[in-house]
Amino acid sequence: MLPTQRRQAILAEVRQAKAVAADELARQFGVSLETIRRDLRGLRDQGLLERVYGGALSIRSTEGTFATRSALHAERKRVIAQLAATLIGPDDTIVVDIGTTALEVARALPAGFRGRVLTNSVPAAMELAGRDDVELLLSGGQVRTGDAACFGAHAEAFFAEFYADLAFLGSGGVHPRAGLTDYHPHEVITRRTIIEHSAASYVLADSSKLGTIAVHRVCPLSRVTAVLTDHQAGPEVVEALAGAGCTVLLGANSEE
Repeated sequence: MLPTQRRQAILAEVRQAKAVAADELARQFGVSLETIRRDLRGLRDQGLLERVYGGALSIRSTEGTFATRSALHAERKRVIAQLAATLIGPDDTIVVDIGTTALEVARALPAGFRGRVLTNSVPAAMELAGRDDVELLLSGGQVRTGDAACFGAHAEAFFAEFYADLAFLGSGGVHPRAGLTDYHPHEVITRRTIIEHSAASYVLADSSKLGTIAVHRVCPLSRVTAVLTDHQAGPEVVEALAGAGCTVLLGANSEE
């Protein structure tokens, strides 16, 4: 196969699968990993795909609006939030990150919780604002249109001033090789700061995000305590994550 034919085939694969891994492409086309990397760089330079750690994404791979994501896999997110709630002690200091599943964690906080919540999510803060027994601190910073997420230097400095018992992190994707990834570059540094300043960090990822690679890498999976997901997670991807040294906790089927 000529290099131009191979690149066209790679592009077709990316558009169909939305995300591809470079090592898998190398095996598929019988060429070296460096050859595939050159192909991906060339396609990226033409604006035909998004280059990410370990592979590539279709340029159509976007996160979608907050309202759309809130409705998507809603029951799975509630299952994950209920699992997260079982990990929280009554007097803990916790971080509730941005994202639709993190908002469900705010809603699922036990009635007996009387600790401190640090958050960069305006929706999560609004959810908890009526709880007199909860000490609520909102990071502030620039607010992104749509999901009302606080980001920027102010938010980063805020989280650098605290140490939390638990952090519940949003995610764009969780992949055995690429690790924890996200769509918004401004949030990468904030999440890294939260992880550094938390005794335990739990990634909130419904099963549709497992094996997915978003555009920006946050950290390897070895940097987080565990991934919380739902019962629909496939055994293959759970096994792959475990093989990468990641603990995966599954929420119970709410219909059982």
